Order: sequence, then C-alpha cells, then structure tokens
Amino acid sequence: MAENKNNDAIYQGTGRRKNAIVRVRIVPGNGQVTVNGRDGKDYFGREALLNYALTPFAVTDTVNHFDVIALGSGGGISGQAGALRHGIARALLEAGDYRAELKKAGFLTRDPRMVERKKYGLKKARKRPQFSKR
Repeated sequence: MAENKNNDAIYQGTGRRKNAIVRVRIVPGNGQVTVNGRDGKDYFGREALLNYALTPFAVTDTVNHFDVIALGSGGGISGQAGALRHGIARALLEAGDYRAELKKAGFLTRDPRMVERKKYGLKKARKRPQFSKR
C-alpha cells in the first residue's frame, strides 16, 4: 500500500489474461475508470466489457467506492478487460477483507487458457490441409 499527496490510500494489483497485462491502481473515489489515459467506456467501446471488468466491485459491494487507474498492454480489448478484472480483484485484497467473496466468485484465479501454437505441416493449430485420396 502506498500513500499519495491527499493522504488517501492507493491499492495496486496486476492482472493477466491471454497475452494482456494490466497494472491497476484503485483509489477511494466515486467509481471513475481510466484505462491508458482514456475513459473506460471510450477505451473498451462496449459497455459489456467494462461491466465485466468491474464485477469484483459488485461482488464486494464496493461499487462507486473506488476510482480505477489502469495501464494495459498486450492482447486485445477482451483480454485486457479480463486482465483488468483480475487486477481489480487483486487490488481489492489490499483494500480490505474481501478474500472470501473474491475467491468464491473465482476472480483471484488467473485464467490459464492461451492460444495454442501453430504446428508445422498444418494450416492452424489443428486444422489440416484437405485430404485427397487420388
């Protein structure tokens, strides 16, 4: 936990999903979300992705209690939304005693699913060239 100029607490967490990594800081505030210097709605473009990222606040009954400042890199917007959710959950662990709720909802577990690598002789990871008998 770090302190800023206004003597408010800053809680940090790092979230990962697919190839996306998001560093999250949550500060007591009114629920404003900033990702890479842009408003959360503008950055993700879809309300559903932003709502998905903010579900840890709903589970812990802390909606509009914290402002979110995030720096994301890698992956696409869907992966970054998942990484933001993971980072917010980790930051909430520092902010209070929310471990039981977050663990039960599964927000503390990093999603291990990654893109499978392409194998030689194949068109994609598993798609094979068309078979011809003659």
